[in-house]
Amino acid sequence: MSPVLSASMGGRHVLALIALPDATLDALRRDYTLHYHPDGWDDALPAGVDPVTLRAVVTNGSTGLSDAQMAVLPALEIVSAFGAGYENVDVDAAVRRGIVVTHAPGANAATVADHAIGLLLALARGYAPLTGAVRAGRWRASRAERPTLTGARLGLIGMGRIGRLIAARAQGFDMTLGYHGRQPRADAPGRYYADLIELATNSDFLVIACNGGPSTKHLVDRQVLQALGPSGYVVNVSRGSVLDTQALIDALAHAAIAGAGLDVIEDEPEVPPALLDHPEVLITPHIAGRSPASLIAQRDALLASLSQHFAQASVEFAVRAA
Repeated sequence: MSPVLSASMGGRHVLALIALPDATLDALRRDYTLHYHPDGWDDALPAGVDPVTLRAVVTNGSTGLSDAQMAVLPALEIVSAFGAGYENVDVDAAVRRGIVVTHAPGANAATVADHAIGLLLALARGYAPLTGAVRAGRWRASRAERPTLTGARLGLIGMGRIGRLIAARAQGFDMTLGYHGRQPRADAPGRYYADLIELATNSDFLVIACNGGPSTKHLVDRQVLQALGPSGYVVNVSRGSVLDTQALIDALAHAAIAGAGLDVIEDEPEVPPALLDHPEVLITPHIAGRSPASLIAQRDALLASLSQHFAQASVEFAVRAA
């Protein structure tokens, strides 16, 4: 390696605050001086990180990066979210400080949509409780009818990339589609509901696929779950904050809804026992967006953003401030 290249790389210090795939770590270490702290940043800057030299941070929507954290890093130039979400990155503060924020829009959308449909099928057909029943020797006693997706009513909260892909897959089951968002979309499939309660009332399955953040915190609350009704199922593949956990626990305890499929939890990785123990609840460990293809796409978007920024080129996946 030439002294010039070595010096250039040595001046490009990157702090990663989230767990990253080995291939992504190898790529970052090849081109940058990487400080890898996958457990995040609590009260103090991770040990061994010189704030004066640090020019980039890799995070995600859940971990984010606050204004106070940016203030500790005077040389920070770019914050890259590994994935589509960036809700806990203070974009306004970054813009004010002249810091570029990037993400990977659509990189894992297809995988998340697949996961959502999988949860819908598994909940409706009772894969988990029925497998448990058979293992317990209750073959004949467990052969009651179960609902299916064909012809059912699907309510989507969010009609972005993921929502549209879920809708496309649902159409293969001849599901009736409805959706809720900030505003109707002329080219979106299904009926738009400005009132989320009305959407839930007219849904057999309600899938949360909207952005996280303060504006959607507890958007799905007791009233929404009550409107979904005792034969309805809720699936969350967005952010844990969108679904009120205590309201969900109460709804399940009183059979106000039929079940839930959760890839995200408000206080993950801590999961309330009431959810773990419920036979009609399926929980996956925030992996809806993880597949070999999606991780490669997220890696490529991250590397492209860093490379473009340090080459002083236009950054394709830069987030625009509201």
